[in-house]
Order: sequence, then C-alpha cells, then structure tokens
Amino acid sequence: MVVALFLSCLPTWGSAGAPDTSIRPLERPAVRIIKEEVTSVRPVIRPRIISQTRQRQRQGLGATVTQVASRIARGSQGSVCGDSTIKGTKISPIPGRIRGCGVRNPVKLTEIDGVGLTQPATIDCNTARALKAWVKDGVKPAVGRRGGGVKSLRVAAHYTCRTRNNRTGAKISEHGKGRAIDISGILLNDGSEITVLKGWRTQREGRMLRKMHKAACGPFGTVLGPDSDRFHQDHFHFDTAQYRSGSYCR
Repeated sequence: MVVALFLSCLPTWGSAGAPDTSIRPLERPAVRIIKEEVTSVRPVIRPRIISQTRQRQRQGLGATVTQVASRIARGSQGSVCGDSTIKGTKISPIPGRIRGCGVRNPVKLTEIDGVGLTQPATIDCNTARALKAWVKDGVKPAVGRRGGGVKSLRVAAHYTCRTRNNRTGAKISEHGKGRAIDISGILLNDGSEITVLKGWRTQREGRMLRKMHKAACGPFGTVLGPDSDRFHQDHFHFDTAQYRSGSYCR
C-alpha cells in the first residue's frame, strides 16, 4: 500500500517540477535596446553645421593671410634699391637738357636707415647706398643721444643738370648725373639742428661735424666741406665719382 501510494505520486511530482520552456537562455530584448542606445550616443553634425564651420574657418584663415600680407606690404612699402631701409619711389629715367646730364635709373629718396630727408632727393641707387652707410656709421654715432638722436637730414641739393659750381665752361657736376647730394644740417628729435655753416668752427658741434665728414670718405668718392673752398662753407658735398687714387676728401 505504501508502494502504491509512492507510485501514485510520481506523475504529480514530474508534472509540477518540469520547466515550461527550454533551459537555454534567450537574448533579451533589453540587450538589443542597450546596443542601439550605445551606437546612437555619438552626436552627428548636420551637413549645414559642417558647412558653416568650414566657411568660418576659411574666412578666419583668409583674414589671417590678409593681415600678414598687409603687414609685409607696410614693412616694404616705398623700399627702393633692394634695401628695406632705403625708402622712396622709383621714377622714370631722366634725360639731360645738356650733354652729359641725366640719370638712367633714378629714385626719389625720402628716408634712409630710419632718418628722414627734409626734401625728396633724386639720386641713383649707388649714391643712396653710400648715403645709408654714412648715416649709419657716421652721423648716428657722431650725434649719439644728443637732442634725442637724429631725426632728419637737411638736403641742400640733389639732382640738377648743371656744371660744377655753376661755372660757365666747367665740367658737368656729379649732381647732373644723379650721383651727388648736399647736406647742410642735421635735425634732432628735440627740434634743434646742427648746421654746417654755424657748427663747423665751434668746439662741440665742430667735433661732431668733422667726425661725420671723415666717415663719409670711403662710402663716397668725393667729400667736400667748409675747408675745401668758398663754395662749400654751408654744406657737405658728397658724390660717388670714382678715382684711381681713391676718395677725394677735403
């Protein structure tokens, strides 16, 4: 009887304990949802936003290039004779009204090594370069800090088609070839001026002017001052004529 009771219970136990479905796990829908959320986390930039961004970048780059080009242009604007410290303008060749005059490649000089000219000077580039050497190695060291330093050169003469010292029958002056410039004074930043006429025979200014005069010998072929003759009492004459014996300085 006990055995019969036990056997009668077996179907009931098997029916209650058996799983309704397979014990093999199935992929849950939630996992797929999470995967979809993960793949969509990275933001997508709209084509319009990309276009606007690239346009702004191009505009910014263009502005930068323009600004740099502008600064370069300002730095080199007015430079002549292949030297950024020689300022002026190139002008057309100058024919001479008399034989022997004229300049093939003239420039109208306005500034040299940061020092201005009281009037534009028409000369050739060889003379402009000699003037730069004189300003840099002669004028500035001689003046030093006096009056706040050198501001400009007083130009007494530059290109003009004439004979030497305007004398009849004389040879054509180097002025008539664009190879000469006359300087009568040095203007300083405080408004004062050192003039050849008044300063040459004074102690302090005379010393400076004589240093300048000496420094011009070498860069220029001819250097004339108040001790040379009566025609140069109030200015220095500089020209780039060449002599076999070297520079002529008086």
